[in-house]
This record gives sequence, structure tokens and C-alpha cells, in this order.
Amino acid sequence: MALHLIKLCVGADSIEDLREWVSERSLIAIAAGMEPHSSHITRMVPKRDQDLLDGGSLYWVIKGQVQARQRLLGIKTFTDVDGISRCELVLGPEVVETELQPRRAFQGWRYLTEDDAPRDLRNMGDGTADLPLELRRELAELGLL
Repeated sequence: MALHLIKLCVGADSIEDLREWVSERSLIAIAAGMEPHSSHITRMVPKRDQDLLDGGSLYWVIKGQVQARQRLLGIKTFTDVDGISRCELVLGPEVVETELQPRRAFQGWRYLTEDDAPRDLRNMGDGTADLPLELRRELAELGLL
């Protein structure tokens, strides 16, 4: 069973902001002759990396709600120019919208089990994906989604 990470998407106000950032990173990677992917740098290295790389994703919290995910492709460690150990989470190029799931602010990242992970919006099959985000947010807050 896959294990996932959940992290605040700092600097993005919407899924569109996240998609623009991912697109820019993909273009930079392609220009450098690499695979189109984005990455996220963090200080701590996940201890359960094998479980994460067995189909795991990074779920993004935007404006207090889990709203999207990206597939985890790799986890690399390195030392930055200041001599501090860092971790690069290599992410797939696709930003997949998920059902909304409220989350309070937290620092760093947390593990998220498959059972606790929000479902992909496109796989819900109930027309929810066609609703505007603000309406989905309000319905979720009322417990109707």
C-alpha cells in the first residue's frame, strides 16, 4: 500500500498557480535536456522513502484545503552551498486535482496513508469535478461533499 506526503503549498493561491510553477519547472528541465519534472526542496529526509516511492504522491494543501497531488518519482539528498543537508522530492509533471480535505497549517510535511488520502477528483464519477472550486469548497465545509 502506497504511503504519501502532505505539505503546505506556500506561495500558491490556487491550483492554477501550482500548475504554472510546475509548467515553468518542466520547461526548464526540458531545456536542460532532462525529463520534464518539478521538484520540491525540503530540509528533512523522509525515513520511509521506499514506501513513498512505491506509488506515493505529494499532496498539496492550498488555502487550508488539500486540493491537488503530484506523483513522487524520486527522493535525493544533497548538501547546499551553505553546507546544510537538504532533500529534493522529484515530482511528476501532472498536477491532479483531488477532493477537498481541510487541513490546519503545519510546518514541514506529514505522512498520509492511502486510506486517509483524498480521492482524485476525476475518479469520483459523481459530477463533482464539474463544479467550480468555490462551490465545492462551500459544499465540503457544509459536509455535503
